[in-house]
Parts: sequence; C-alpha cells; structure tokens
Amino acid sequence: MLAGFKKFVMQGNVMDLAVGVIVGAAFSAVVKSLTDHILMPLIAAIFGQPNFDGNFVWHLGGGEIQFGSFLTAVVNFFIVAFALYFFLVLPMNKLRERHAKPAAEAPEDPQLILLKEIRDELRAKRD
Repeated sequence: MLAGFKKFVMQGNVMDLAVGVIVGAAFSAVVKSLTDHILMPLIAAIFGQPNFDGNFVWHLGGGEIQFGSFLTAVVNFFIVAFALYFFLVLPMNKLRERHAKPAAEAPEDPQLILLKEIRDELRAKRD
C-alpha cells in the first residue's frame, strides 16, 4: 500500500503540481508586496486613499453595496495577472521557443508525388 502511494507521489504530474503550488505561494507574497508597498501608495498619491474600500458605498434598505471594495479587488486582480504574465508566462514562452526543436519536414505523400509526375507528363505532351 505504501509502495503504491510512493509511486503515485513520485510521478511527474504530482511533483510538478507540488512545485507549482509552492512557487505560486512564494510568487503571491512577492506580488502582494509589490501591490501593498509600491502600487497602492501610487494610487494613494493619485486618489488620496490607498484603496477604494470606503468609497462608492450605497445604502440599500438594511444592507450596503460596497462597490469600492469590489473595485479594489478588481485592481488587485489585474495587478496579479499583469505580474504573472510579464514575470512568469512571457519568460517561460520565450525559453520554450528558444529550446524548441525545429519541426521535421513530413515526408511527401507518395500519392502526391505520383500526381505531380502525371501532371508534369501531361504538360509535356501538351506543349
């Protein structure tokens, strides 16, 4: 039973997933620091507050619609997506392109070769 579990854990997909989760958690801390310590102070300099949590609140009956909090979450999402794309996805794609093997030319179909020969002979007879 333990041998089967060990085999499962040592498979490439499980190990890749584990590494991805760990790297993702570490990268999340970097992006959070970028957001909290660099980008949000810039937003505070422009808009007067580091986030939109207290803004755009509508009271409706007994509840509140807090559009500002939603807007802060959307801004954070785009910051994370931007950082992921430019710091991870783009470099990985360039690395893959650099190390990609050129596609081998597929051998020409024998029927296509025969048809080309027939075409060439018909042209020669016509001329």
